[in-house]
Amino acid sequence: MDDIEKRTIGKVSRRLIPFLVLCYFVAYLDRVNVSFAALTMNKALGLSASAYGFGSGIFFLAYFIFEVPSNLLLERFGARKWIARIMLSWGILSGCMAFITGETGFYVVRTLLGAAEAGFFPGIIFFLTLWFPAVYRARIVGLFMAAIPLSTVIGAPVSGLLLGLEGWKGLAGWQWLFILEAAPAVVLSVVVFFYLTDSPKDAMWLTAEEREWLATRLAAERTQRESSQHFGIVQALTNPKVLALGLVYFGAVATNYGLSFFLPQIVKAFGMTNFETGLVSALPYVVGTISIIAWGRRSDAKLERRFHTAFPILIAAAGIAISTQLPDPALKMLALSVAGFGIFGCLAVFWTLPTAFLTGPAAAAGIAAINSIGNLAGFAGPFAMGYIKDRTGSFDGGLLALAVVGFIAAAIVLLLKHDSSLETAPRSLAQARR
Repeated sequence: MDDIEKRTIGKVSRRLIPFLVLCYFVAYLDRVNVSFAALTMNKALGLSASAYGFGSGIFFLAYFIFEVPSNLLLERFGARKWIARIMLSWGILSGCMAFITGETGFYVVRTLLGAAEAGFFPGIIFFLTLWFPAVYRARIVGLFMAAIPLSTVIGAPVSGLLLGLEGWKGLAGWQWLFILEAAPAVVLSVVVFFYLTDSPKDAMWLTAEEREWLATRLAAERTQRESSQHFGIVQALTNPKVLALGLVYFGAVATNYGLSFFLPQIVKAFGMTNFETGLVSALPYVVGTISIIAWGRRSDAKLERRFHTAFPILIAAAGIAISTQLPDPALKMLALSVAGFGIFGCLAVFWTLPTAFLTGPAAAAGIAAINSIGNLAGFAGPFAMGYIKDRTGSFDGGLLALAVVGFIAAAIVLLLKHDSSLETAPRSLAQARR
């Protein structure tokens, strides 16, 4: 690695990644804290498991509708302004969850929350392609997406404690949970506006030489991909490989959200307190935090993507399926912790697949399309879990359904072709100019 490459990537990583992880941590916590609020909220509002599953998942229907338009607007106006707008609106709406009074209000606010947050995640994935060469992307996306399991590792015990504020200032514990966990998003929206830099050419915190190296390297990669095949926005949205990757992501997301929204209730049934439930629920996410970083690094080191995506999905599906056959709480959590490796290990590597052949506005549209299709599982997974629980009295049937979807997703990955040569380009200015 050239000295300028090491120096530039190091500066960009230190400048962007910790801050983006913090933003996504807050985003994801605001998205799934309803799973902990449900421990007391459902009874207070009279929500059945089906109603709770539908309301939790309806977030993703709105997310699906507004995802592609939001990402195209981000590509047009820049990440700094658009991400700030997203964080402000979702922070306000997340706080509004504290004041719902019944089933209808639950559905309405969750829908608005999904519309407000649409575009945040795919926007950041697209934003990272503007800053990091392909050979770094699995590890960089892994570091960014580590915010998902971290939001539960840290957020689960905190959410359990916040439920203990029951009755303070006349509000229930679940209401305080929504209010206090929404505030950071509003504050960070202001910080995003002043802190983020839209592109390398605007990065005055890099030297002129570093800006030139990064711009040249990224331009060389973009030229190499476009010389193979250039996609317009409409072509990207209708490309069979993009649609197939959307189905793969559907399977990966189903295993994640289907479990995330109900895991606290599964653990609570072991006979634990709210705080103990938060601690134990965090275990699969501790494993996930390690796997999402380590597995992404391994994929980058070997520049191999298909196996590094399919294998974790298989592990996730197998762990979830095996957990249904283990009545002992310790063994069940062990199986779900193994599943945690797969649920999160696949995510960072997965996003190297579309970014290897999509560029520019087509990348913004294609990434958003894949994410929106995948996040339909955020509706289907929780709704199926709640529906099956109401019909059978057990979460096992829903967990098995999640496992089947995961197995199908892994099979699709293995059938797809991936050209790793599209991820390589000249590594230095001298090479690029030859």
